[in-house]
Amino acid sequence: MLEPANSRRAGKPRRTLFRRYAAYFANLVSVALLASGLVGLLFNYHESRALIDELQREKVRAVALRIEQFARLIEAELRAPLVLWEAGGWDDPNDMHLELIRLLRRAPAVIDVAWVDGSGVQQVKVSRIGRDAVGPGTNWSNDAGFIAARGGSFHASPIYFRAESEPYAIFAVGGANDSAGVLLAEVNLKFVWEVVSAIKVGSAGYAYVVDAEGRLISHPDIGLVLQKTDLSALPQVRAALASAGSSAGNVSIATTSADGLKRASLTAQASIPLLGWQVIVEQPLAEAFAPFYNAALRTAALLVLGVALAAAAALVLARKMSAPIQVLKESATRIGEGRLHERVEITTGDELQALADQFNQMAGQLRESHSGLEQKIEDRTRELAAANAAKSRFLATASHDLRQPMHALSLFIAQLKETRGASERERLIEKVEASSDALSELLDALLDISKLDAGAVAAQPVAFDIQVVLDRIDRAFSAAAQAKGLRLRVRPSMARVMTDPLLLERIVTNLVANAVRYTSEGGVLVACRRRGQDARIEVWDTGAGVPPGELDRIFNEFYQARAPLADHAKGLGLGLAIVKRLAKLLSLDVEARSVEGRGSLFAIGVPLSAGAPRPTDGERAQSPGPMRFDGGLALVVDDDAEAREALAGLLRGWGWRVVIAAGGDQALAALDGEPHLDAVISDYRLADGDLGTRVIERIRAAYGDNIAAIVVSGDVTADLHESMQSAGLQLLHKPVQAAKLRTLLHHLRRQRDC
Repeated sequence: MLEPANSRRAGKPRRTLFRRYAAYFANLVSVALLASGLVGLLFNYHESRALIDELQREKVRAVALRIEQFARLIEAELRAPLVLWEAGGWDDPNDMHLELIRLLRRAPAVIDVAWVDGSGVQQVKVSRIGRDAVGPGTNWSNDAGFIAARGGSFHASPIYFRAESEPYAIFAVGGANDSAGVLLAEVNLKFVWEVVSAIKVGSAGYAYVVDAEGRLISHPDIGLVLQKTDLSALPQVRAALASAGSSAGNVSIATTSADGLKRASLTAQASIPLLGWQVIVEQPLAEAFAPFYNAALRTAALLVLGVALAAAAALVLARKMSAPIQVLKESATRIGEGRLHERVEITTGDELQALADQFNQMAGQLRESHSGLEQKIEDRTRELAAANAAKSRFLATASHDLRQPMHALSLFIAQLKETRGASERERLIEKVEASSDALSELLDALLDISKLDAGAVAAQPVAFDIQVVLDRIDRAFSAAAQAKGLRLRVRPSMARVMTDPLLLERIVTNLVANAVRYTSEGGVLVACRRRGQDARIEVWDTGAGVPPGELDRIFNEFYQARAPLADHAKGLGLGLAIVKRLAKLLSLDVEARSVEGRGSLFAIGVPLSAGAPRPTDGERAQSPGPMRFDGGLALVVDDDAEAREALAGLLRGWGWRVVIAAGGDQALAALDGEPHLDAVISDYRLADGDLGTRVIERIRAAYGDNIAAIVVSGDVTADLHESMQSAGLQLLHKPVQAAKLRTLLHHLRRQRDC
């Protein structure tokens, strides 16, 4: 009968602790032993295979070397009379006749030898089994051996059998010049059979020799040789013929041996390039690997013994561990029931006793924690309430600051509808633009904070001259300072630093903007001074300063110091909050000092660059050329009709021809017939779960990868930022400023045209 799952869990365990630990220990040791044994066998196999292969190679090379030495010796004996003739020591064929008789005595394998002059006519012949001849005789001019040996070469003819008995070959050796002629010697290859028969490869292995056609030349079984056995169909012989000329001694496994037996054999081959023959050594695979098989059996026996000992040891260890663990289990049950005054008594003197002491200590701490638990819960609740209150204040402040320009914007638009005069409409349009700029500035600041908090901004440190940043600060704020009657001084610096130039410039820009905003008279000083291994960028002002009690709050969101009324409306209270986050991202320290009524100092330390090359004056003078827009065809993809039309109208005002679509299918249909496309601007999240990145992929597949592509999104996550970078797409966050979009389009088109 089936029981509920809860009852099974609450009942008695199906396996005791002793059995479980015994199984664990036995399996652990057994697996370790088996793994060690198998790994050892694997390495032993590879080592044995390498050693066996090398032994096979040495044997086959030795056979090939002895056969080649036999041929070389005969070649030397044949070449000696020709050298003497060329030296001018003889001028009578009888002299050559006597020398060839001596040659037969020195070279027992030579049956007969004939001296053929340069024209191919036999002049002398000496034979062991026939009559000698001196004087013109057989014409050998068309003989392959005579032709191949001329000019001092050596040539061995194909093997043939005389009277169906032993194999023979004709060795031809030519003199260095035609006057010496060629010696043609008929050689008995019985010596090769003697060499091959003497080779012992284990108890059942042997060596044999085949010619260039795969016919058997020499084999311990002379009957196979006399039968003119053709072994060219055997895989090992085909492999040997294919690698003819190589002395590597390739080793392989064959399924059929040269004597016709169906058995696995380990074969090795070596070439005799002088004769064009192949030597092959075969040994039954079982015999070749017998040492490895014996070692494997010994290892298996040791593994079985080890597993048996491991099982016995596991029983003993499990029994020693299970008893104190059972005590711990029962004690834990009592502690769980709330009997915190009971103690666990284990005296094993090892970690289990230490664990029991920890149980006792835990029970004591639980008794103490009960008394302060309510207080901790109350403190944590207060912390959460404070965090929620701070978040609410942040949202309330942001909502208030967002509503202010929106409120003014709606009123200005209402006035614009009722106004008829051109001058009054121009004034109201300026007010609308000012309110829109204030709203955009606040949204940009909130977006920057969101991106920094979300980790969507990554620092890219490089070495650069700090003067580049100082020059931009000077150009950006000179007019604003002059309009307020302030003196802005930017001291030049030769320092070269290592950090992210764009993020550092944003920090300094926010500091200088605050200084100009909250200074009504006097001036602002921007300087860079060396401090050890850092360059310290300082921003001094003669503004109202910050009260001592508020200096720690100026880096909080929406904090605004007291300022003149004209400038207070422009402050958002987010500049220093962004500075704080950017400095943390760059691992830089920001220092703030202020004296109320006299001014403030903000400083940031930047690491100096060590050994980085400095740019030349020409490189510093380079600047981007004027921005030009030649227009083109742009595709706007957005599922929001108003946003789609607004962006299309903006592009048309810049001289672009625009095609609009709500999704990918509609975009491809709208572009039908258009031969060329210059730019794509798509919202990231479209209707029906489609994404702008997928739409851009489809458009680029149809019109090419060099199309300028921009994705617009309200998301500020780090994942989105990384995915855009990996896809090679440009990302603009909503709300998009027209100037940023125009600059980015110009940059992308200039990159494409370069």
